[in-house]
Amino acid sequence: MLPTILACSMSPGRDPDFSGVDKLLAAAVKSGAFPGCAAAVGSSSGSYWTGGFGTLALDGKTAGKLSLPAAANPGPGTLYDLASLTKVVGTTSVVAALIQRKKLSLGDKVSKYLPGFAPASLKKKERALKEKVTVEQLLLHTSGLPSWRPLFESCSSYKALLKIILATPLETAPGTSYRYSDLGFILLGEVVAKAGGKPLATLEKKLVFDPLGMRETLRNPAAALRKKIAPTELDEETKKYIHGKVHDENARAGDGVTGHAGLFSTTADLELLCRELLLALKGKSNKLNSGIIRNFTGRKDSPKGSSRALGWDTPSEKSSAGDLAGKKSFGHTGFTGTSIWIDPERDLYMILLSNRVHPSRKNRKISEVRRAFADAVITAVKKSEKKVR
Repeated sequence: MLPTILACSMSPGRDPDFSGVDKLLAAAVKSGAFPGCAAAVGSSSGSYWTGGFGTLALDGKTAGKLSLPAAANPGPGTLYDLASLTKVVGTTSVVAALIQRKKLSLGDKVSKYLPGFAPASLKKKERALKEKVTVEQLLLHTSGLPSWRPLFESCSSYKALLKIILATPLETAPGTSYRYSDLGFILLGEVVAKAGGKPLATLEKKLVFDPLGMRETLRNPAAALRKKIAPTELDEETKKYIHGKVHDENARAGDGVTGHAGLFSTTADLELLCRELLLALKGKSNKLNSGIIRNFTGRKDSPKGSSRALGWDTPSEKSSAGDLAGKKSFGHTGFTGTSIWIDPERDLYMILLSNRVHPSRKNRKISEVRRAFADAVITAVKKSEKKVR
């Protein structure tokens, strides 16, 4: 199946030639980087270009097993499992919204909202360390919590998952080292639930998605939506493809409502978020607080040498931002093959959603594709800027 370019729209006065991006993503499908992908590029004023390439499923036979049309092409309305993009699209955005509403502060201690994180039953030294962990440290991945644990092997509910994480010892003293932590963001999702007085999924919808018009960003999609959802990995135990359920095992064991993964979305919806973030950074958003968004998206260098912002990441050597992204850029990736990068200095966002784990997570070609995609987009925009001058 040949890659399909689905749409193209340009902002007035600026007409980048994205044919190089088309060729790149078409070649990525052909090389087996992913069965298909949806991508979008734009600015605070609107979309420049959107494209869909390849197919939802690996081949016609697989599509048939999943009740998908054999030639179904990805596009702006295709739902992809965001994986760790959930951390910024959902959880981090809710934290920012609660801070804006003065219901939460970066310096708040985790134990203020979750007493079970530092109970009196702990040894004095361990309790003292856990009592120091803050919301900001969870966002920066410097809480001292482990990166990952196979919690799904012993848990079958969100409540059980959370209970284990609350009891998990710190591996390092808070604030002293960077360790990208799924466990930390699961904990953060529960902190915001306590601070906001409602479950994380409810807060995501009420405080972020509904105000921005993001109607297709959701958790645990209904069965009726599966025809527009890209499938992910072949489950070795069941011998069935994961389709319409979150790919991440810990998120799946946690009922699909954890802070680190679980959201599904489309490029069309994510464009709305990216535009609003760019507007906020310009001081022109009537929904997001400019100062809060600047604080969240700027590199903190904490601990020294870390590329992390609050929830978000910033460009570093060999990162998915490529070689041309501006110093003030921020973004994030997802294990399933998703990424967002935003370059405020160019008033530019770049979204790439794919199901590179279909049929297997062993496929790691996405790393180079992400970098090449970002560089190709910025190259096209830079060339158009020269023409305008």
